[in-house]
Amino acid sequence: MTQPTPPRWKKTIAIALTGASGTGYGLRVLQGLIDAEVRVYLLISQAAQVVLRMESGLEVPSRPKEAERFFCDYLGAQEGQLSVFGRQQWTAPVASGTNPPDAMAIVPCTTGTLANIAAGLSEDLIDRAADVTMKEGRKLILVVRETPFTTIHLENMLRLARAGVVIMPANPGFYFNPQSVDEVIDFMAARVLDHLGVPHRLSARWGAEP
Repeated sequence: MTQPTPPRWKKTIAIALTGASGTGYGLRVLQGLIDAEVRVYLLISQAAQVVLRMESGLEVPSRPKEAERFFCDYLGAQEGQLSVFGRQQWTAPVASGTNPPDAMAIVPCTTGTLANIAAGLSEDLIDRAADVTMKEGRKLILVVRETPFTTIHLENMLRLARAGVVIMPANPGFYFNPQSVDEVIDFMAARVLDHLGVPHRLSARWGAEP
């Protein structure tokens, strides 16, 4: 029997979830990518697993392959569309400039991860993937979630912004009169997807007809 030809993904995006509050933003971005038939490389910090349990009630397995099956089922991903890599899996595609993703977003991004990237440190695969994305001239988006910001946080963001990184703090708008938390989450997820060049229908466009 002839096997079906696997779909050709429109692009490859790396998404990292770190231990900041706001994992719902990351989950909504992931769903948007899957729905848009984008191939996803997913990286999850240990702290993000804890926060996912606290904020979303999701018990994400620690082993990459088990986590991969979990998220494929949760998001309804097609076969081969989503891959999860371990925190020290240096053989992952995102660890080398010879096979970088088209873009990367860290949603949400802790100030600790922000500091590591700004300092050029690669303590885990998330740091390394961000470093690779930058050095290969691909788009890197950091959805930083902290308040208030210290001068150290601001200086790290400024340093990265000067290097071409998109700094997108988790600051949702309210001019559209949201009626639920989900609509607030959709607003931020839509902004991330916009900057990744991925089509979506999460929120209305300013000035567009209803």
